Amino acid sequence: MTALTFSVLDIVAEPYTVAPQLTARLQVTETTGARVHAIVLRCQLRIEPQRRSYTEAEEVGLLALFGERSRWRDTLRPFLWMQCTAMVQGFRNQTQLDLALPCTYDFEVTGSKYLHALREGTIPLALLFSGTIFTRGANGFGVEQVAWDCEASYALPVSVWQQMIELNYPHTGWLRMDRDVIEAVARYRAERGLTSWDATIESLLAAVGQRVP
Repeated sequence: MTALTFSVLDIVAEPYTVAPQLTARLQVTETTGARVHAIVLRCQLRIEPQRRSYTEAEEVGLLALFGERSRWRDTLRPFLWMQCTAMVQGFRNQTQLDLALPCTYDFEVTGSKYLHALREGTIPLALLFSGTIFTRGANGFGVEQVAWDCEASYALPVSVWQQMIELNYPHTGWLRMDRDVIEAVARYRAERGLTSWDATIESLLAAVGQRVP
């Protein structure tokens, strides 16, 4: 039987991708000396918000997710960010590989809401691994499962997330709205001769006494 351990060496923002992507550099170690021919690797990436502190400014951005700070003892719980897969080539003892982490800036996604609220520090991540290991068995190839307790942790700097978003959406963001709402806002814009969506939203905010910083 093989015995695998996983560690995260680094996570970086990819500068040349069609969609936003982080890349995790993983190190996989096989501790029994067995030859691994390949691994079909699956990774569940979770954010563990209870493992860090938050400033007052960050608290405002987290209100919709976790409620008032007085409730955080009950509401700050790990949540799924994404699930990824990779093929690991054959190796003995140790190997390294890149795991693509495709991201989104959609504010309807819990992970995006959380990450957008952060200003500094690190993001506590837990990577839970599963998958299929192919080895040499008595009658050819053997098949094993990645042990259920294979996991790794990593403190991702908030600045890396911010760098990735800035590369793909320079000083912009995305909001998904109901089609009827979009049509109503479009009529409001046309009726007032506003020249951009930014000017339209600013006009609506001004009507209720709000100003864009």
